[in-house]
Amino acid sequence: MKKVVTKPSTVRRNMYNASNQRRRKFISAPLSPSLRAEHGTRTMSVVVDDTVTITKGDRKLSEGKVLRVDTKTSRVYIEGVTRNRQDGSTVQIPVRAENVMITRLNMDDPWRRDILERKSFSAEEK
Repeated sequence: MKKVVTKPSTVRRNMYNASNQRRRKFISAPLSPSLRAEHGTRTMSVVVDDTVTITKGDRKLSEGKVLRVDTKTSRVYIEGVTRNRQDGSTVQIPVRAENVMITRLNMDDPWRRDILERKSFSAEEK
């Protein structure tokens, strides 16, 4: 049976001390309705070269390719989502993975195809 933790400090500690395998789950995002119907799953981990749309915040409805995924801070860097600093330089804005929706999947990785097949199989079974 899974132990339920209710103290916020314990949840934060577990999140900051999580292994890399667990951190991958923190960077999951919902799929668009068309992808959800096609693959039979609600969420996937965000990887580089996925196309995403921002769903929350002042950059809402901005769309672009994922340039970088930071597992340490659970942030995603998206092409075209930048701001200008006071010195004139341009920097990428980090976006939390749960605040984006995946609109196009990068299917170059065979392991990712296996994950999708496994997830869609469990959805069809239920």
